[in-house]
Order: sequence, then C-alpha cells, then structure tokens
Amino acid sequence: MRFRPVSPEGIKTYSIRTRKSKVGISSFAHPHVAGGSYRGFLSNLPDILAAKDLKEISSTIIKVHQRERVVAAGLGAHVIKAGLSPVIIDLMERGILQAVALNGAGIVHDFEIAFAGQTSEDVDSEIGKGTFGMSEETGRLLNGAIRKGFKKGWGIGRSVGEMIRRSRYPYKNLSILAAGVRLGVPVTVHVAIGTDILHIHPQMNGSATGECSYRDFRLFAGVVARLEGGAYLNIGSAVVLPEIFLKALTLVRNLGHKVQNFTTVNMDFLQHYRPLTNVVRRPTKDGSGKGYTLTGHHEIMVPLLAAAIIEGLSNP
Repeated sequence: MRFRPVSPEGIKTYSIRTRKSKVGISSFAHPHVAGGSYRGFLSNLPDILAAKDLKEISSTIIKVHQRERVVAAGLGAHVIKAGLSPVIIDLMERGILQAVALNGAGIVHDFEIAFAGQTSEDVDSEIGKGTFGMSEETGRLLNGAIRKGFKKGWGIGRSVGEMIRRSRYPYKNLSILAAGVRLGVPVTVHVAIGTDILHIHPQMNGSATGECSYRDFRLFAGVVARLEGGAYLNIGSAVVLPEIFLKALTLVRNLGHKVQNFTTVNMDFLQHYRPLTNVVRRPTKDGSGKGYTLTGHHEIMVPLLAAAIIEGLSNP
C-alpha cells in the first residue's frame, strides 16, 4: 500500500467566541488575602472540577440539614486513625451527622484512643514476631462488650459505645461510639468475620459478633430507608461499607421505601471500584439524585468539608 500525506488546506473553522467552552475566567480562583476567613478562602476556590464539587457538596448538605433530612456517613477505620474523631463528633453534636456506620476495624481504633490515647500499631515490625494484633485489653474488653450487648439485644455499635461511655477511660470524649450513645445517634458496626484483630483472641464469640453485626445491619437499613432527600457519605471504606450500603438500599426499596432523590459522596485518597459503583453511580442513576467523588487525604478533605458546612450554616 502507498499512502499520501493529508493537507489541512480547506478545513472549515469557526470563531472561538461562538464555541461552547467548559472553562471561563468567571470560574477562576482568586488569590488568598493574609488574615482572610475560611469562608473567604472557600469562595476564592475556582468553580472548576473538585473545588466546584466541594462547594456543591457542602451546599447540598446544608440544605439537607435545614430541611431536616438525613445525613449519614460510612467511615473506614483510617478516618479514625487520621485523627478525625473530634471533627466527626462535632458534626454529630451539631445535629448535622445523624447516623454513622463503621467497619470492624473502626471499633478497634475508637476503643484504643479512648482507653490509651493512642492506636495504629506498626504491623510491619510486629507481624514477623507473631505479635501483631495481640493487644490484651483490645481483645478482652471489646469482645467482652460484644458478648454483654448480645445478651441485651444490642448491636455492636451500642454494645461498645455503652462500655466506653460508662467507663473511666481518660479519653472517652474522643470516642465516636460513646458519642453516639450519648447523643442518641446510631453508630452501627459491620463486621467481616476474620478481618479484625478481635477475631484472633480467645474471648471472641462468633455467634455474638455475627448476631450483633446483623442487628446493626438492620438498624443501618432503617437509616437508609430515610435517605430520600438526604445525603450519604462513604469516607475511606473501599469494600465492606459500599457493599453494606448497596444491600441495605436494595432491601428498603424492595420493601417499598422511596429512596431515589438523594446525594451520595465518596471521599478517599484513591478511587476504588466498589465505592464508585455501589455508592456514587448505581444508587443515583435511576432517580433525580447525584453522586460525587472527592479525591484527597482524609486528614485534609474531611476538615475542609466540615468547615465549609459549618461556615455555610453560621453565615447563610
């Protein structure tokens, strides 16, 4: 085959002034002024891509809160490890966050912070010695709380939350679980058996853990059933909580609950398949809701969003 070069001579053009463009200078950022407020900083962000989404998400959550609709969050354990419990508890105390879901590792870090003021062991240095996950108090006290709660008909969230709230732990004011009990905000815990260090301790009771986690799933489904007009944030859970959310959603829709017009947000430092599919895309595709993604480190993005919400509510 022989090919001839193509000349651009004779192409049809148009004026850029008549073309639809996705970016204009009206959306540009404005420089920060020393001594300025956070509200000013937020307004100075460009109305483009993630900055625009951050503004829209905070505005949506403010409207949801003002309309007395449900705002709920599913938190991966890293959110707690990143030192964000005070931010989450503050949103709970303000009545902005009305339900929280955790995975099994979440209660480990929440308890250890309340009990000892520290958490997150060095797995690399401990795994070779066979000492990873062998904290005596963590295994004994958490499994004991779950067994006691099992007998009282509670889920894991309330079982551990009650234990921490009634304790003399020096840092229990930093416990999301205890705050949930104190405030009457449901904090549910969703366990995959064998994934958490609690499950390798002799005090582990599979029947109690499984039943209490199932009780929390049913309670979480009750939260999802009230999400019409509300918002759900998945923060830092790549597998367990997105799957739990999707199953709860299909359950309540099957039972006749209308959950179509609501907002979902996935926040993580990497975007994974399950949150994008099970939280952002699938739940909102057949209704009038909208799904968002915010990519970035939790220790930066969560305080940014929380501050935007608080500023918006205090300065309407």
